Amino acid sequence: MGVLKMAQVKALGETKTGTKHHQLFLLLKDEIISNLYRPGCKLPGELKLAEQYGVSRVTVRAAIKALADAGFVDRKPGLGTIVKESVVKSSVMHASIADLFPSLERMGRDSQVRLLEFGYEIPTRTVSNELNLQENDKTQRSVRVRLLENVPFSYLITHVPESIAHNYNESDLATTPLFRLLEKSGIKIDSAKQHISAVLASQHIAEALDVAIGSPLIYLNRVVYDINGAGVEYLDAYYRPDKYQLRIDLSRTGEEDSRHWTAELNGGN
Repeated sequence: MGVLKMAQVKALGETKTGTKHHQLFLLLKDEIISNLYRPGCKLPGELKLAEQYGVSRVTVRAAIKALADAGFVDRKPGLGTIVKESVVKSSVMHASIADLFPSLERMGRDSQVRLLEFGYEIPTRTVSNELNLQENDKTQRSVRVRLLENVPFSYLITHVPESIAHNYNESDLATTPLFRLLEKSGIKIDSAKQHISAVLASQHIAEALDVAIGSPLIYLNRVVYDINGAGVEYLDAYYRPDKYQLRIDLSRTGEEDSRHWTAELNGGN
C-alpha cells in the first residue's frame, strides 16, 4: 500500500466528524473521478475494501450504496460493483501560471465564494516578514471557499495588512474578488511570487472541500507586492486537483545545443 493510501486509511480511522461510511464514500468517489477506477471497471469486493480501509463490511456496504445513489457505480448481482460509463464530471476551473491576474479575474467572475472567517489578528512571523510588517502590526485574516457550479474547488486563507484592509468590510469580501478590493483601495499591484506543491487534506480543509481526509490537494503560496515593493497580500490556497488545473505554455528558444523550454508570458482569488 502506497504512502498516500496509508495516510488516507489512517485518516479514515481517526475522523471525529461525519460518519466513516461517508468518509469512505468521498475517498472512493475521488478515486473514481481521478480514474484510479475507470468506467467499466469493478471495484474490489466488500471484504477486500473492509480490510484495505480498516472498517466493517457494514460501513463498506453503506459507502457503496451512496456511490450508487450518486450515480457513480452500478451494483450488479453476480458481477459486483461496476463503475458507470456515464459518470459525469463537473466543470473544471483553469488558471494560467504565466497569466496570473487575468486568471484571477476570470475565477472571480465564473465562481462563487463562501466566506467562512473574517477578523483581525497578529500574524505568524512568516506572514509578518513576507509582508514587511512591524512588530505587533495586525492583518485582516479571512478564510474563503470558492465554488464552481456549487461544487467547492478551493480553500483560501488570506492575510492583508490592517492599514489596507480597513478600506473594505466583510460583506465586500463575500461578494468581490480580493484583488479588486485592493485596487479599489488605491493599491497599485505590481508583482507577485508564488510556490506550488502538493499536500494531503487535513480534516477541516477536507470537510470544506467535500473530499476525503488525506486526499491530495494542490497547494499554492502567493505573496503580492505593490509598486513600492510592499507586501499587500499573503495567500495560502488549497485546490482540488479534479476541479482546478494550472497551465503554463512553453516554447522552444535558443539555438542548436542551447535550445531550451521557456515560459510564454503573454498568456489570477
